[in-house]
Amino acid sequence: MKKDILYTLMGFLFAFIVFAGILAFVEIKSNDKEYQQLFMRHTKVFAPEVPQKADFSGEKAPLDLFYIQEGFEREILAASFMHSSTTLMFKRAYRWFPVIEPILKKNGIPDDFKFIAAVESNFANVTSPARAEGFWQFIKPTGQKYGLEINAEIDERYHLEKATEAACKYFLDSYKVYKNWTLVAASYNRGVGGMNKALEQQKVSSYYDLYLNEETSRYVFRILAFKEVYNHPTRYGFYLRERDLYPQIPCRMLAIDSSIADLPGFALSMKVNYRILRELNPWIQGYSLPNKSRKIYVFLLPKDGGLSYETLVKKIPLKDTFFHDTLKMNEVH
Repeated sequence: MKKDILYTLMGFLFAFIVFAGILAFVEIKSNDKEYQQLFMRHTKVFAPEVPQKADFSGEKAPLDLFYIQEGFEREILAASFMHSSTTLMFKRAYRWFPVIEPILKKNGIPDDFKFIAAVESNFANVTSPARAEGFWQFIKPTGQKYGLEINAEIDERYHLEKATEAACKYFLDSYKVYKNWTLVAASYNRGVGGMNKALEQQKVSSYYDLYLNEETSRYVFRILAFKEVYNHPTRYGFYLRERDLYPQIPCRMLAIDSSIADLPGFALSMKVNYRILRELNPWIQGYSLPNKSRKIYVFLLPKDGGLSYETLVKKIPLKDTFFHDTLKMNEVH
């Protein structure tokens, strides 16, 4: 009798578990269906329209060729949908283009070359696996060839003005070889020797006619895409106000022609700390500055209030338009 009761109870328990499982499964399926409906209703991805014309430094890209058009489109898509990276490009460019642009102009380099710094480093002092460093991503021998001091204490690849001057020297030397700015830009990625070899082997004279490794074959298209998205941000979904961008930091210059045995102590004597000294002068590489030759080094130090985020933001006019566009705020829905 007891066994019968036990078996009956076990049967009820099993039936309850099965029933509960069915209900849970139905609920999960119901939730899945609702979730999918929400996803379909709220998630939308549109392919940006690829411009029918593009040029680098006035040299037209042959977008009538399918592989050129598709190569350009790939980089437009990457720039459009890698939102955090492209947004940082906008923010940082607002701070650093005013430094880069006049140096390019002074050296007779087309303004489009400023986008090489964006492609190379996105305006960050990064180090590549090949040990290329700084905004312009010089490797040590090339940097030294073009006049940059690189040693244990000083690395002028991180000195934006000097590194930009060095990049200009490279561009001018390369232009003497190619008489073509697009090939100059490509050679910055592959090297003049590598570009010459490819041109000779393939018996062509245009970058767009070359069959190259993926990195170099994408390189100029990435520059073109950054230029296009930067100049027409709202066309690609970037609605940044000018006050969303990073302004230049107001600094004063201090020239030093002697050694500094203790840079952290020097910083404190200037009423800043070592962190701030390195942020504003990333070319410093250690805690001292030997200077037996009495070379003049120019340090940037913040002006009064120059470190205050609120002070920096106040310097940006509160315009009701988006960066580079005339679209009014109240026209956005």
